[in-house]
Amino acid sequence: MKIIVITGPTATGKTALAVKLARRLCGEIVSADSRQIYKGLDIGSGKDLDEYGKGTNRIPCHLLDMMDPAAPEPYTLADFMGDAKTAIRDVVSRGKVPILCGGTGLYLHALIRGYTLPGGPADRELRNRLAAVPVEELASGQILENGEDSNRYRLSRKMEIRNSGNISAPDGGPLEGAEYLVIGSFRPRAEVRNRIEKRLDERFRQGMIDEVKRLHDEAGVPWPKLESFGLEYGNIARHLQGQTSFEEMREELLTAIRRFAKRQDTWFRKMEKEGIPIYWLSPENTDEAEKLCRAFLNGEKLHPPESGLPKNPR
Repeated sequence: MKIIVITGPTATGKTALAVKLARRLCGEIVSADSRQIYKGLDIGSGKDLDEYGKGTNRIPCHLLDMMDPAAPEPYTLADFMGDAKTAIRDVVSRGKVPILCGGTGLYLHALIRGYTLPGGPADRELRNRLAAVPVEELASGQILENGEDSNRYRLSRKMEIRNSGNISAPDGGPLEGAEYLVIGSFRPRAEVRNRIEKRLDERFRQGMIDEVKRLHDEAGVPWPKLESFGLEYGNIARHLQGQTSFEEMREELLTAIRRFAKRQDTWFRKMEKEGIPIYWLSPENTDEAEKLCRAFLNGEKLHPPESGLPKNPR
């Protein structure tokens, strides 16, 4: 089972490249984005639905708009692994090429490496009991990697894992028989910084603030849940609550997205250090990407990438 992965930092043109390859290779896209899974998170998450085409010319894309953003529990890594495996098997069963596309490094790394995901399924009885316990009391004994955590779901989940013994999530582990070709969409950092700013202002013009307002007012997504989605949704939610001016929000958001792009680079370097080769190409270099993909699909031996993710000056 051969799977093509198209990844890279935000604003580098991953989706456009994945769609072009899907058209040339008779493929379908499986999204690997932690926010595009939610209905209504469109402009802020960069779904770019028009890029997939329309009508009979549309490239199918799986794992978009599957979840209600107002649901009390988040979409988890275990959920993604199960859904992604199901979607990939479905694409392959119909003779199509699965193209996994997204920039959520944790999702990609978990699927390629086959995380076992300790803790098993959710313990609803425990969660119901903990729902009555103040978050501060839960946090007093649940210290996570980044210090004391105030997120009730994460605190409850950590307690579930502690109580579960050696149970693992049923959707963990590797996708049996899977082989991966990972292509990274690369642009110089200065270009990415400029593209991030240009894209952000375009999204404001498209109505991104109104999108967040609708999610709260009409879809019933609480402010804390919107803030948990981070970046555009978190910053705009705080702005709509009167905590920041538009100018303050825009500058804070621009900085946050640029930092996020650098954190994505960290994930990709981690993958490379662990032996996952990533072929970094300009997203405009569709012909070279297609050549790589066809060689991979035909079972030809590929030369290792000449180098890892290019280092960029700050």
